[in-house]
Amino acid sequence: MKRYDIASQIKDDSEKRKLSTIIISASPDTTDTVIRTSNPQRLDKLALDFYADESLWWMIATVNQLGKGTLIVPRNTIIRIPDKERVLSEIEQKNKTR
Repeated sequence: MKRYDIASQIKDDSEKRKLSTIIISASPDTTDTVIRTSNPQRLDKLALDFYADESLWWMIATVNQLGKGTLIVPRNTIIRIPDKERVLSEIEQKNKTR
């Protein structure tokens, strides 16, 4: 699932469609998994391991402020893996109020 697949579509005054992305909460939650990378890791590989979907790498990147220019997470980095269902629910709720 790509992040633009779940973005709400908004139309401007001329009826031109625009996608509006959603920034997810970066606040820690008890449902998060916290790991320390023992070797350099790729965000898409972590998403595949934890979510069974490599396209959700942006969830991990967003809450950890990573992924700006690279998908590589350096060795010995502590990162949070947010609960997939919690994040998707948050996005769904935000889409309903837009």
